[in-house]
Amino acid sequence: MEQVVLTPLGQNCLQALLKVWLDFDLAVSKVAIVKRLEQGRLSLEDYQKLLLNLRQQVIEGSRWISRSASSFDRDYSDIRSTVIHHAEEEHRDYQLLEADYVAAGGEQSVIESTQKNIGSEALHGFLMYRASQPNPVDLIGAMWIIEGLGNKMATKWSRYINEQFSFENNATSFMDYHGENDENHLQELYNLIDRVATSQKNIDDIIRTAKVVAKLYQLQLEEVDNHE
Repeated sequence: MEQVVLTPLGQNCLQALLKVWLDFDLAVSKVAIVKRLEQGRLSLEDYQKLLLNLRQQVIEGSRWISRSASSFDRDYSDIRSTVIHHAEEEHRDYQLLEADYVAAGGEQSVIESTQKNIGSEALHGFLMYRASQPNPVDLIGAMWIIEGLGNKMATKWSRYINEQFSFENNATSFMDYHGENDENHLQELYNLIDRVATSQKNIDDIIRTAKVVAKLYQLQLEEVDNHE
């Protein structure tokens, strides 16, 4: 990965992001529902609840990404183009998640009407706030965490789920898709790191946002067991 990021400041930013990711990965592995998933103790109801709670974060994802694109001025038009492309690719991802929920025995009307859990509310509120600021380069830190989840965890989680359950139809299409495609999105992020890690302030902002998003995403997963 370090060979992809070429500038000295970009290297510093990447190394700091990797540290944030490792801390996040360790914290997520301790969340109750993730422990049950990875230890082969997940119930079908658990999996339905996981999908139900992830859906709201996913459906809001393209909104904050699109908002951030509109906040970049002409000096960052290249970044705006990359972000718009990213939003276009992902704005219908929630439909895969809904199909998985139904394939796992859930009702379409339930997943369509369930509100965000507390962690999802906090995560979405923070991301929309940051996306509304002028030239929000710090959101690369947010993308690092969220895209990293897809790249590093989705394929593994899909395998664990399919080892524990037998579905008549594919019920892990959302995770399978992100496990395959988020590698390309991470490549885009490496390019963006070189582009925006042009000062220590930018790096500090990116790392802070990555840390906040990591903590709020962890809260979102913790709240899966509490959300009604």
